[in-house]
Amino acid sequence: MHDLTGRVAIVSGAGSVGPGWGNGKATAVLLARQGASVFLLDINEAAARETAGIIEGEGGKCAVHRTDMLDSASVQEMVQACLDRFKRIDILVNNVGGSEPGSVETLSEEAWDRQIDFNAKTAFLGCKYVVPVMLAQERIGKSQGAIVNTASVAGIRVSGARPQVGYTASKSAVIGLTKSVAAAYAKQGIRCNTVIPGLMHTPLVEYRLARQIAGNDAEALIAKRNSQVPMGRMGTGWDVANATLFLVSDEANFITGTEIIVDGGFSCFGPGGS
Repeated sequence: MHDLTGRVAIVSGAGSVGPGWGNGKATAVLLARQGASVFLLDINEAAARETAGIIEGEGGKCAVHRTDMLDSASVQEMVQACLDRFKRIDILVNNVGGSEPGSVETLSEEAWDRQIDFNAKTAFLGCKYVVPVMLAQERIGKSQGAIVNTASVAGIRVSGARPQVGYTASKSAVIGLTKSVAAAYAKQGIRCNTVIPGLMHTPLVEYRLARQIAGNDAEALIAKRNSQVPMGRMGTGWDVANATLFLVSDEANFITGTEIIVDGGFSCFGPGGS
């Protein structure tokens, strides 16, 4: 099942901010394990090369490309570089993003613009320049192409305790973008879906969120986030990776324009949250 042999996958945000398994890193390694040739994108080339070392060490195929997903020219150049290396693009995983806290009163206009660009524009540019390639190439498997955009439960469930208006709006936009792309290209065989992670224990917790919202007390933050999940623990990058793998595989060939929520039940239980 989930055999990706012969297919080429682009994964943005394929590095990790620290030791461990971020969503993009786990996804890239898992797709390679299933036979895909993976084009690893990150603005931090060293982080992407660490992921490449794992894939190559397991006998997989990959290449690293430093890409600024906020820059149209950089994204276009990346797509051509992938074609030059692997000759086709079958899978696109848009996995760039990040949050800044703030309400409409406290979030600056500049921070708002950064959030919209970082979370929504990056996915838009990935789709914009990869979809034409998918449409033009010979089909492998049951889909002309498969796209997965990474959103967040913040896009479907808001927190009064810690408002993050820019993040919520931009991740909601990712879900809307996904549906729009799916509807536009369904007849041509390109599928587009969203993975919606909840509270995940990735390196982001220790290396960004602990500093950003917990006074550098990572242990307390981890305990709090675990307690907020109905299952009693946060998920991991591998949970997101497995959902993404399913959505890009032929086993999901009749699924498009929808979401898989990967949150341990977090979004089922009313207001509140992190």
